[in-house]
Amino acid sequence: MMRSLKIALALAAAAVGSQGAMAALAVGAKAPDFTTRGALAGKTFTLTLSHQLKRGPVVLYFFPKAFTPGCSAEAREFAEHIEDFKKAGATVIGMSADPVDDLVAFSTKECAGKFAVASAGPNIVSGYDVALKMRPGMTDRTSYVIAPSGRIAFVHSEMNYAGHVKSTLAAVEAMKQK
Repeated sequence: MMRSLKIALALAAAAVGSQGAMAALAVGAKAPDFTTRGALAGKTFTLTLSHQLKRGPVVLYFFPKAFTPGCSAEAREFAEHIEDFKKAGATVIGMSADPVDDLVAFSTKECAGKFAVASAGPNIVSGYDVALKMRPGMTDRTSYVIAPSGRIAFVHSEMNYAGHVKSTLAAVEAMKQK
């Protein structure tokens, strides 16, 4: 009995940690469209999700704060694999509640100028339900793969950055093969 309970708890913890425990948007839900300011390779621009989706799937990944160890490591890992995402037809966009001025430097240093990062204002944070409950003004770490139709195709919500790049890339590659 005790062994069965431990196994059940371990399986539940694994499921919660890997597939959207923090994210409210479920697979199949309509991704809220938005327009915000972002940065790519140190240059600011206006980013609109619906315009990005015209080119193919979008990996929209939320991270808590620029230049923190986990967020920097995650950005570097996305940058290392950006060609794989492009081959699969996807655009990667990092999102945080940081001001655009902070993201300008982050886009150059940690993202290596290879993908855009944008500021997630209160409406975006609320729409994607990614507010970090324990740290107001920050987002949790949630990665969405959004199909060109604007529907959520995959969600990975886990504060540990490890696994976000691998899982979203696998989801994008699986979409391409359909």
